Amino acid sequence: MSYTDIKRHFPERETKVLAITNQKGGVGKSTTAVNLAAALGEDKKKVLVIDFDPQGNTTSGFGIEKDELEADMYNVLLDDVAIADIIQPTVMKSVFVAPSTIQLAGAEIELVSQMARETVLKAALEGIKDEFDYVFIDCPPSLGLLTVNALVAADALIIPIQCEFYALEGVTKLLESMRMIKNRLNPNLEVFGVVMTMYDSRTSLSRDVVDEVSKYFGKQMFKTVIPRNVKLSEAPSHGLPVIKYARVSKGSMAYMKLAREVVRRG
Repeated sequence: MSYTDIKRHFPERETKVLAITNQKGGVGKSTTAVNLAAALGEDKKKVLVIDFDPQGNTTSGFGIEKDELEADMYNVLLDDVAIADIIQPTVMKSVFVAPSTIQLAGAEIELVSQMARETVLKAALEGIKDEFDYVFIDCPPSLGLLTVNALVAADALIIPIQCEFYALEGVTKLLESMRMIKNRLNPNLEVFGVVMTMYDSRTSLSRDVVDEVSKYFGKQMFKTVIPRNVKLSEAPSHGLPVIKYARVSKGSMAYMKLAREVVRRG
């Protein structure tokens, strides 16, 4: 069943568009996109996850076979394909994915010559975003044109930060870019929340990093901390969010708790 067949069962609603972003790689952006969306879906929220990273980890994390796709986000950006035509259902009844493949890497260069190149994603979302409670944009680990498009399209940012020594390195550059885009292209853009990932309660380093980030971001930091968890690491290889792979694991419970915080923030 295609998305266009499914969507009539869902009324229009007020939508929150959230870019999940950090210019550093390996901090848990895709893990957060997949598992936070799944946890919200479990709470009967309707969620669209846009895989905006050419690595396509979010696409794979939901078990979508990239080599079987007829079109992806590259075609939406550059071939005028409607985003509704590429949306894929997932194992979560009310969670959907706009997938990507490595082909999306070419968009960074090809968008340069486009008119209004920073607003292509925002325009693509206009006709569809009101059908969802949440739209998550899983950004690439860079501050290039794809990430700029995501920040222009978003209402706010979720910033995953790994519990490591250089946790805040690069985040200040991201916030500078956010302020520039806020001043020039998206005046309403804000930080929705900061989530600490890969937390190891056995180490003083993890605790110290959480304290440091908390001092920097204050109330913008989520109370929920995502732990290092074997089941959370294994789930993508099975093409499942952790809530479906190992529901009672620490990773699953953490993302369900984070979902409740997201809903409370609006």
